[in-house]
Amino acid sequence: MELTRDQVFVNQYHYDARNLEWEKQHGKPETNVEVTFQLVSKDEEKTETHLVAVLQFQIVRQDFVIAGVISQLVHLKNRIIDEPKEFSQEEVQSLADPLLEVLQRMTYEVSEIALDRPGVHLEF
Repeated sequence: MELTRDQVFVNQYHYDARNLEWEKQHGKPETNVEVTFQLVSKDEEKTETHLVAVLQFQIVRQDFVIAGVISQLVHLKNRIIDEPKEFSQEEVQSLADPLLEVLQRMTYEVSEIALDRPGVHLEF
């Protein structure tokens, strides 16, 4: 898959310390991580597709919950995509990797500062 990527964009990143008393009354949050793809345009003459890869996440850890959205514009060359289901699992992983890397870096740094100890490594 031949592609070029724009810079990863952090739309939202939210860190909350866990409040176990509040969770007793309102329910414990659940981890959910999802990558979706939004078609921006396709140029059949140039055989190019432009899409946005979007990572939406809520990750529950022992001491905190992070949530947010991270995205990246991707330009596929020599390929027309009509629907995201056309991507193989390997291609989905390749498109999602830069988004996951930014999420890992941000979480490590924020948790290190917030908790005043070595940062938390996320594993996907």
